Amino acid sequence: MQFGIFSVSDVTADPTNHTTPSEHQRITDIVTIAQKAEEVGLDVFALGEHHNPPFFSSSPTTTLGYIAAKTETLLLSTATTLITTNDPVKIAEDYAMLQHLSDGRVDLMMGRGNTGPVYPWFGQDIRQGIPLAIENYALLHRLWREEYVDWQGKFRTPLQGFQSTPRPLDGVAPFVWHGSIRSPEIAEQAAYYGDGFFANNIFWPKEHYMQLVNYYRQRFEHYGHGTAEQAIVGLGGQAFMAKNSQDAVNQFRPYFNEAPVYGHGPSLEDFTEQTPLTVGSPQQVIDRYASMREYFGDYQRQLFLMDHAGLPLKTVLEQLDLLGEEVVPVLRKEFAKNRPATVPDGPTHASLVAASKVAALGAAREGSDAAAEAGAATGAATGPGTGAAFGLAASGRPSERV
Repeated sequence: MQFGIFSVSDVTADPTNHTTPSEHQRITDIVTIAQKAEEVGLDVFALGEHHNPPFFSSSPTTTLGYIAAKTETLLLSTATTLITTNDPVKIAEDYAMLQHLSDGRVDLMMGRGNTGPVYPWFGQDIRQGIPLAIENYALLHRLWREEYVDWQGKFRTPLQGFQSTPRPLDGVAPFVWHGSIRSPEIAEQAAYYGDGFFANNIFWPKEHYMQLVNYYRQRFEHYGHGTAEQAIVGLGGQAFMAKNSQDAVNQFRPYFNEAPVYGHGPSLEDFTEQTPLTVGSPQQVIDRYASMREYFGDYQRQLFLMDHAGLPLKTVLEQLDLLGEEVVPVLRKEFAKNRPATVPDGPTHASLVAASKVAALGAAREGSDAAAEAGAATGAATGPGTGAAFGLAASGRPSERV
């Protein structure tokens, strides 16, 4: 089980003193926050991608590359990489480069983002969001796995004998999560390739995300990657803590009320009741998140949003102390209890390299027919369609409605 934090990179005024950090301050602060995450024993730091105010993270690879040089064990990820408006060729090159520079401490989360105007800014049509996500990832998947790629699609110019450089470290592509808050087509895509599925899990009641995760698990098994319980699932989360729970509520309320995403909406009490946001003591956070596997099954990654809504750096670092020293050690033990041996651990570069060696050995033993079947099972085709998400599953039976 991997635990960590993610940042949406907002530059927001502190509502308690009406001061707003500069972009430069927030950028340098995020490096400090990532280093603190490693210091307190967290596994993952993930950074979003945005191209508009009030967010600063337009180039997550640059920031993560710098953080890689400042850390030793922290696994670096994105939250998210815009698969719809970035050229998949550039994604292939940038993240393979980051993979080398970090000695394999990198994976990434693909998503469509939540800012509609970004599509025309990068020459795309928002009405083609799902087809873009499917086609662009199909190309990216091939670029990391084939030395030379011939390609012709709908949304970019063709490629002839193209080789992306550098090649993935140790011949193994970075692990990919597909992030979604609403789209069964993205869950279908993650299942088709045998990739991970990350449910944001911070905006809506758990029942909404349970449907997406359950659908992904069923389709993961359908495509032959393993049983449903072996599917690779990640969840988002939010917490704000103090030794005394009422102190946490009092301290966080002004930040919640003015937050750029959900401020001026539901009350703090309503939001904490209806979503996984937990404001209270460390024990309350432990209790809330230890219960997640009752709803989602055993999963591999839990990330928390901790640095948003104008919270000052000092407060964020104090929150990370509580998370890393009091909450996560207990959650590690709770999630390890009765965890089936067949449920995989969170993916790392080392585990992916080991799996590739096992697969290569098996293919060599069983001959070309087995190798061809393995290629089909890992999604070597051009990509999934969208029909299975809403109509008939490939088995011919109605798929679960999401």
